[in-house]
Amino acid sequence: MKKFMVLGAAMCIAMAFTGCKSSESAYKKAYEKAKSQEQTSTDNDDSSTQQDAPVVAPVETQTQTQPVTETRTVDNYDNEPVRRENVSVVNGAGLKAYSVVVGSFVVKANAEGLQQRLKNAGYDAQVAYNAGNNMYRVVATTYDSKASAVQSRNQLRATYTDAWLLSK
Repeated sequence: MKKFMVLGAAMCIAMAFTGCKSSESAYKKAYEKAKSQEQTSTDNDDSSTQQDAPVVAPVETQTQTQPVTETRTVDNYDNEPVRRENVSVVNGAGLKAYSVVVGSFVVKANAEGLQQRLKNAGYDAQVAYNAGNNMYRVVATTYDSKASAVQSRNQLRATYTDAWLLSK
């Protein structure tokens, strides 16, 4: 009796696993059917577009030439960000209204090293100290006008990407 029960259970399990299994041929048939429907729909779309397309006659237009006027664009430097800090000059001739800062250091020797490199490159570099932040600012150039300072900063950004404007 045990043999029949084990044999019956094994057959039920075998049928359960094989009965739920999808056959590859069913998937293949469904894929081919979808492909053929897609092909017929694209064929119908192409033929309907060819039949429904209106015939457009060429239109002749006359063009008039007008003289070209030159418009010069003036940069608006009022929108450029400027950082205001209370700084005192540690090493240099003195700061004007707008300065271009190319480096900030906690250690004075590091600031003086960058100052020397800038002087070797031809800049009148200066070191200014911000007591509030305890930072030494290395100023590459200083100007009375904001426009000149912005132009100088833009040129310095080729080498010093973090250059920014400082106002006293």
